[in-house]
Amino acid sequence: QVQLVESGGGLVQAGRSLRLSCAASGRTFRSYVMGWFRQAPGKEREFVAGISWSGDSTYYSDSVKGRFTISRDNAKNTVYLQMNSLKPEDTAVYYCAAASQYGSRWPGGYAYWGQGTQVTVSS
Repeated sequence: QVQLVESGGGLVQAGRSLRLSCAASGRTFRSYVMGWFRQAPGKEREFVAGISWSGDSTYYSDSVKGRFTISRDNAKNTVYLQMNSLKPEDTAVYYCAAASQYGSRWPGGYAYWGQGTQVTVSS
C-alpha cells in the first residue's frame, strides 16, 4: 500500500510554468507505475501522463504532449509533473495515482490516489 500527497498547485498566468510534486510514503514506491490525472468542474477525470517503475518510459495524453513532462525520483519517493506553456483549459484538480501495470490511461487502472491539488490558469 502507498499513500500519496500532491503539492505545487496554484494560480498562474497562461504561458507560464508550474511543477507539481507527489510524495509517496512507504518503501514500495519503486514497485508502482505512477500517473497524473486531472479533473475539471463538470468533467470526468482524465489521464495526463504516466511513467514506468524505473522512469525510463513515459506516455502522455495528446492534449499535453510536448508541454508537460513527467519524471520520478525513486530515492525521494516522489513523482513530478513539469507543466510548461500552460493554457486556461489546463485548469483542473490534478491527482497523482499509483498502478501495478504500465500503460493504463483510465482511472480504474490505478489503485491508489492522492487528494489532489488545484491548478488554475488565467488568460
